[in-house]
Parts: sequence; C-alpha cells; structure tokens
Amino acid sequence: MRAPAFWRNRGPAARLLAPLGWIYGAATAVRMKRIGERVGVPVVCIGNFTAGGAGKTPTALAAADRLAALGRSPAFLSRGYGGKVREPTRVDLARHRHDFTGDEPLLLARRAPTVVSPDRVGGARLAAALGDVVIMDDGLQNPSLAKDLRIAVVDGAAGVGNGLCLPAGPLRAPLASQLGQVDAVLVIGPGAPGEAVAAEAAARGVPVLFADLAPDPRAVAALKRKKVLAFAGIGRPEKMFATLRDAGVRVVEEQPFPDHHAFTRGEVARLLSRARRKDFLVVTTAKDEVRLAGLLAPGEEREIHVLPVTLRFRDPAAADRLFAAALERWALSSSG
Repeated sequence: MRAPAFWRNRGPAARLLAPLGWIYGAATAVRMKRIGERVGVPVVCIGNFTAGGAGKTPTALAAADRLAALGRSPAFLSRGYGGKVREPTRVDLARHRHDFTGDEPLLLARRAPTVVSPDRVGGARLAAALGDVVIMDDGLQNPSLAKDLRIAVVDGAAGVGNGLCLPAGPLRAPLASQLGQVDAVLVIGPGAPGEAVAAEAAARGVPVLFADLAPDPRAVAALKRKKVLAFAGIGRPEKMFATLRDAGVRVVEEQPFPDHHAFTRGEVARLLSRARRKDFLVVTTAKDEVRLAGLLAPGEEREIHVLPVTLRFRDPAAADRLFAAALERWALSSSG
C-alpha cells in the first residue's frame, strides 16, 4: 500500500474519517492489553505504532546481532506479509520465493533461522525449537503471544503522521495508549516528527533509543561518479532516495512503488531499457531485490545494483542493557 497524503495533516479527509479512527483505535488499544501465551523462550517484538514501514526489519536484524553478542541464538518470526504461508513454516532460501513467504522473511533468513506463520503462537513454538530467543518482526498490536521486550520503531522523518488512527491517519491505536504497552521506543534517523514522539515517550518514562540506517560503503563506492536511476517499493521510497543522495550518489531519476509491490516483467524491462538508453546505473533496496526473482532475463541481475543498509544504534551500550535486562526478567519469571 502507499500511504495517503492526508495522513501527514489533519485536512478535510482526515477530519471526515476521524470518527472511524476513534473506534478502530479504541478497539486496538483494548486488544493490546490482553495477556498472550508463552512459548518457553524470551520473545522480543520489533513493531511500530503506525501502518507502513518504519525500519522494523533492519531493527530486527540489528537486535539479532546484539542478542548474539550476549550469547543467545535468536530465531525470527514473521507473519509473511504478501505470502501464501498458512501454517508455521521454516524459510528455506534454496526453495522459497517471496510470493510464498513474503519478502522480509527472505532477508531475515539470511541472518538466522526464520519462521513464517499467520498464527503467531504456533510460529513462535517452531521458532523456539530453532533458537533460544524469538525475535518477532512486527506484531506489536497482536496480543496472542506474550512479549518480554516490546520495541516500537519510529521513522524520525515521519513520526506518527497526523496523530490520528486508521483510516484517518497512520496510527493503529492512540499513541498515548500504545506508549503504555511498550518497553522502549527506537527513533531511526533525524527529524522533528521523531523527536516529538521521543519527547512524549520520555515524558511517560519510556526509554528512548536512537539509531541510523547506514548504507554499505562498498555499494556506495560502486555508484560514485555515476548517474543513477533508483527504484524502491518500500514503506517510504523517498527515504532510500535520500540515503543515496546523502551518501554522495547522483540520483537523476526516482521511481517509487507501493510497499511490498509485486513487480511485473514489463516494469522491470522498462526500467532497464530506460537506464540503458541514458547510460544510468539501476539501484534498488535489498527488500526489492528478493521480489525480482524470476523476472530477470539471463545477465540482467548484473545490471541491478543493490543498496544494503545496516541499522546502527547511536548508543550500542544502552541497547545491550535493554536486551540484557529483558533476558534477566524472563529468567527470573521462568524460575519462579
């Protein structure tokens, strides 16, 4: 989906839909307070307050690295948005494609065992057999599974938009009620909207972490002094375009697509044809790359450059303390 423009303000459309948002948000807030099931290992949830992309998957990958440094063996759990999985399934990179598992699980499975399941409890049980801590990519508002650490990811440039609930705005429930159901807020990248959310979280006693998405320096070096056609089908494509420009890459054409966009052969062929005519390099995200499988003619994979990004905590020690405290709480509760 592509976020409507009125989610950024409180214009006529947002005001018209606001009553529906109050009903939806209130129902979600009540649902979030339910007690979920436990699966025998700690569960870390990486979610967000809003609909759309905020950087959850890079955060989940970074969380896996921090937990591994603490001696844990994480396994990922994903709903598999856009896929066809109907029962708990471990991702097999040799067999599975994005149209079966969804795109994000394929990225996660490159790092650690990954389970896709619409049934969060059943999926968590399988993931718990593959690792000693489960990292949920998304699912903050889903109450079926008990969570030992709940981190809400916020895009610094977008914040919570107009502050209204779906469909009037991007929030899944009122921000105040959701802040009472998380253990930390992680703001990714600069921006006044993110700073405003951080200030509200801090005022309510919720720990706040900050991080940035850093592009791979080798990928950036390969693009320097070239004209680039960039395309992306992520939550906020403009964020990827800005990342390239901030790294000194000359982006001369941008082609945004909706989040999780299912590319067609015709779309890919037209992008490559335009780039060849104008002598541009074609660049996309790692998330988009996995959705190109089966669409490229022999040799075309060499024409598409991928820009991997890594989430870097500004204060890694603070992140480690957050994870370690959650693991300690789980151990104490389990022993009791």
